[in-house]
Amino acid sequence: MSLIETMILGFLSEKPMCGYELRKKMEQLQGYARTFSDGAVYPATKRMVESRLISQRDEIRDGRQRREFSLLDAGRSRLIETLRDAHGFNITDSNRWSVILTFLSVVPDVGDRDAVLRRRYDYLNKTSIHFFYCDSGRALETREIDDPYRRGIIHLHDEQVASEIRWLESVLGSGVSETPSSE
Repeated sequence: MSLIETMILGFLSEKPMCGYELRKKMEQLQGYARTFSDGAVYPATKRMVESRLISQRDEIRDGRQRREFSLLDAGRSRLIETLRDAHGFNITDSNRWSVILTFLSVVPDVGDRDAVLRRRYDYLNKTSIHFFYCDSGRALETREIDDPYRRGIIHLHDEQVASEIRWLESVLGSGVSETPSSE
């Protein structure tokens, strides 16, 4: 499922909304990272109506024609499945992860939610992110970078990861670091 579709189902799990409201909520969630046009939202809602994941009702609101969308049972099931089974890019990409985390409470089983959090935790603990490389393609160590702003990027990233790991440990409980994931 696309990121746009996940956000649409997620926001509709909270309440019915028109396309404009959906677009604004999506932009607020993604912040500076991305804007959404009607040309992105309405084709997605059309596909989802045709797939019977959401319903559409046309109405006049504030003197304007509006399409109001509501989540159907099949859409809720698809959303839960998408969130519960989040892996790969949905776990490793920060923008996608923020969408998964935003709606994770929709997943009814705490064990399923914790499994998603555990996949993110495992990723953060085993992955070394590098931003800068030498001409031969070798990742540069922080001590090899003279530019203070580039070192700042690395420092900010490392602090963010450390903070997220602490949060995940607080949510997942005390035994999180001893129990390896089966992933």
